[in-house]
Amino acid sequence: MEKTVMKPINVGLLGLGTVGGGTLTVLRRNATEITRRAGREIRVTMAAVRDLDKARPYASAGLALTNNPFAVVDNPDIDIVVEMMGGISPAKDLILMAIENGKHVVTANKALIANHGTEIFAAAQKKGVMVAFEAAVGGGIPIIKAIREGLTANRIEWIAGIINGTTNFILTEMRDKGAGFDEMLKEAQRLGYAEADPTFDVEGVDAAHKLTIMSAIAFGIPMQFERAYIEGITQITGADVKYAEQLGYRIKLLGITRRTAKGIELRVHPALIPARRLIANVDGAMNAILVKGDAVGPTLYYGAGAGAEPTASSVVADLVDITRMHTADPHNRVPHLAFQPDALSDEPILPMDEVRTAYYLRLRALDKPGVLADVTRILADLDISIDAMMQKEPHEGEEQVDIIMLTHQSVEKNINAAMTKIESLPAICGKIARIRLEQLGK
Repeated sequence: MEKTVMKPINVGLLGLGTVGGGTLTVLRRNATEITRRAGREIRVTMAAVRDLDKARPYASAGLALTNNPFAVVDNPDIDIVVEMMGGISPAKDLILMAIENGKHVVTANKALIANHGTEIFAAAQKKGVMVAFEAAVGGGIPIIKAIREGLTANRIEWIAGIINGTTNFILTEMRDKGAGFDEMLKEAQRLGYAEADPTFDVEGVDAAHKLTIMSAIAFGIPMQFERAYIEGITQITGADVKYAEQLGYRIKLLGITRRTAKGIELRVHPALIPARRLIANVDGAMNAILVKGDAVGPTLYYGAGAGAEPTASSVVADLVDITRMHTADPHNRVPHLAFQPDALSDEPILPMDEVRTAYYLRLRALDKPGVLADVTRILADLDISIDAMMQKEPHEGEEQVDIIMLTHQSVEKNINAAMTKIESLPAICGKIARIRLEQLGK
């Protein structure tokens, strides 16, 4: 029987920067392999760019360049629109217009999906098109597919991830070089790991966008970025990194989402992790995500969280998926948020005050008798027990010492109350440094 040759799928790119260029390179280099996998050729026929001259090297026969992105989403010959511009505006309008025009969408835009994913998926559902966003979380790591499809038999219990390469690079350098945050941020900027304005990365916002997306897929809830607790790494000192190491822990910026009886935890903050855990040994700009399912146990996904070709790897995988499913009945496709759209849950996001975890506390105290007794009494009154303690000897001529305590699990609001009371003791100097501690074992 003669095989029918399917006509190519035409793709339009919005943005031809690092990821757009990488996508074009990978599609061209691996064209034969990709066609064999997808069942038909995937061809980029149009790209919207800011600077036409800069984009000329990518141009070839069959690739039209424009500086009007709306021309791409309105082009009747384009089947799939790939959005790699970033930001909310005009990306949101362009994606909604592409959907309205009956086009499938691939996006790497985590801020847009975390903030407006619920609205975008509803529009796509209505028009019977797909919105794929593998590249929005973890760069080249196929984590969305793993949670949504590979682990679909499981009740997901929790996810914990190092999902921002910039902060991981800074914390790794702080540990290796014994330096402070400011010095290592400058180094990260010099090497191109950090932006000139690094706020989104170092304050944890970028990680929270990615965590919000994973949480929605893991638990079948709408995107709720505004309810995430977000704390960055700017307050972490070289001393904390060193003390953590002495106690057998590493400090990482973690995104954690966990199902509890009271609601779903959704939080990004620095955390001490036991040094023996695999994820604690993920260094430099690499990403890693631990997913715990009830049937499978803990699974770890590791790889490059950014970069032209790693991210392009995820974009092209989405293009292949859409090409394969293009003709499938919309009701039989993999749902955007893993669960059927009419079966999403309204489980609440747990306020940070109610979260239970363990803590690292660093106090600066006058070196005199009775101080520790006062501190431990306050902790005991609030039902907080101490797991380990370390008191450093004062340097010659100094009257103050560092006291480091690791607590057993406690409720955050109790720790906050204890810190306020301890800080008001006459023998305590300044503020207490508090970092949460995650065992990530079960």
